[in-house]
Amino acid sequence: MRELWTVWFPLLVLAGATVVWGQAPLGQRKTLTLEAARKIAAAAEAEARKNNWNVVIAIVDEGGYLVYLERMDGAQLASIEIAQRKARSAALFRRPTKAFEDQLVGGRQAILALPGAMPFEGGLPIIVDGEVIGAIGVSGVTSQQDGQIAKAGVDALLAAR
Repeated sequence: MRELWTVWFPLLVLAGATVVWGQAPLGQRKTLTLEAARKIAAAAEAEARKNNWNVVIAIVDEGGYLVYLERMDGAQLASIEIAQRKARSAALFRRPTKAFEDQLVGGRQAILALPGAMPFEGGLPIIVDGEVIGAIGVSGVTSQQDGQIAKAGVDALLAAR
């Protein structure tokens, strides 16, 4: 009898746990798809081309991991890293990178100590139904122009919804 108990008891516990865990309410998270990232990048690229600006466009998921990267012909090589850092900063801090730039310009130098914070405009979180699902980072022209391109990308996604 003891052998039966040692075999069946763990199985019953596991089955009970599975039923309890299976009934637990789980949240439904929105995610940034590759298709959506391409649409965002296409709109951002169109804005850059309209103005004859050569830039790098980086799209990351909510964790700041790269989903899509595009380097337009003639864009400076340093912009590859900068665009990714702007996007990652916007995703992880859940705010435009311009917020950090504004604080730094206002004299708050402590911003420079925040790990991963990019104090240059051009990074925007992608927010759908109040949820950050990713971010875009643009680099290659002035910070304000980078921000204009990033906004065109995000606006195109939101308009298509």
